[in-house]
Amino acid sequence: MERISLDALPALGVSHNGRIRKRVWIAPGRLDPVVQYARAVFPPGESAPAHAHADMAEVFTAESGSGEIRINGKAHAFAAGTTIIVEPGETHEIANTGASELVVTYFGVRVR
Repeated sequence: MERISLDALPALGVSHNGRIRKRVWIAPGRLDPVVQYARAVFPPGESAPAHAHADMAEVFTAESGSGEIRINGKAHAFAAGTTIIVEPGETHEIANTGASELVVTYFGVRVR
């Protein structure tokens, strides 16, 4: 058993945009096939630019705030209580289009 407190984790910049801060509960390599389990905070106006993963599906849940998530160029509303599953190969980006922080919990699962 391992207990991990969010408050004890360091705040790191996400690889797509260093102004978006994340705290990683499960780091890559810790619990295969989970690639990462983390919580990111998007300040107003910030976005993680479009990208895709050939070997990983990702699941994003908006905890608070509002924004949009684009999947293969199509915009979808993304607000508190919404979960989006992105399949391998789908191009995706998340943007905070609201006036307050957009808080997103997410994890990736490696596919083979």
